[in-house]
Amino acid sequence: MSSVPPAPLSGRIALVTGASRGIGRATALALAGAGAHVVAVARTVGALEELDDAIRARGGSATLVPLDVCDGTGLAGLAQAIGERWGRLDVLVGNAALLGPSSPLEHITPRDWDQVMKVNVTANWQLICVTDALLRRADAGRAVFVTSGAVHNIHAYLGLYTASKAALEALARTWAAETANTAVRVNLFNPGPTRTRMRAQLMPGEDPLTLPTPEEVAVEIVALCLPACADTGGFYDFPSHRLMAFRRPG
Repeated sequence: MSSVPPAPLSGRIALVTGASRGIGRATALALAGAGAHVVAVARTVGALEELDDAIRARGGSATLVPLDVCDGTGLAGLAQAIGERWGRLDVLVGNAALLGPSSPLEHITPRDWDQVMKVNVTANWQLICVTDALLRRADAGRAVFVTSGAVHNIHAYLGLYTASKAALEALARTWAAETANTAVRVNLFNPGPTRTRMRAQLMPGEDPLTLPTPEEVAVEIVALCLPACADTGGFYDFPSHRLMAFRRPG
């Protein structure tokens, strides 16, 4: 999965959420390096501008979109703008996520529950709604959602995050089934423990130098975004380098 030929996404349009840091930033850079024009979505303007500088320094191009993914109206407007400018969307990477509190279920507040579910589940559902038609217009529409191994290896005190990622997986696999007879392919990607701020928040005593970098992870995500990727409804586990529970349309 990690072998990506030069510029395999040349001329294609790729939308990445949570693109200002960590895995999202690395994926945006990797997609641009593969030839895609990247539509980078994040809340922090300064971080987006730094990403744009990095993409341009490598000869790539990007459109910066300062936007909270919880803004459904904003997402709809973005999709409309993409349709008007390019007529299609070739790649969607749903990466933006919140960890939320690490606590017993009975200690989770309604506010924390609502916020994590809005970012990790509702925002991705809204992305599906507004990009479905755009991806169907592409000759090889690809969607990848970043999930977590926590869904399949339950840990205490991560109930909110785990529940939100389980819901995301159900949404992605349902969309894969609904688009199985089209040129769209939808897959899930589990990066595993990665050298990110979220991981440091969860495991503050862990040595980050023992973990893979976001750049290493991003190469694998790009492989799932290529037109050559024929699998759909799959769960790609980065630590084991396996694509599991997938289906091949037709």
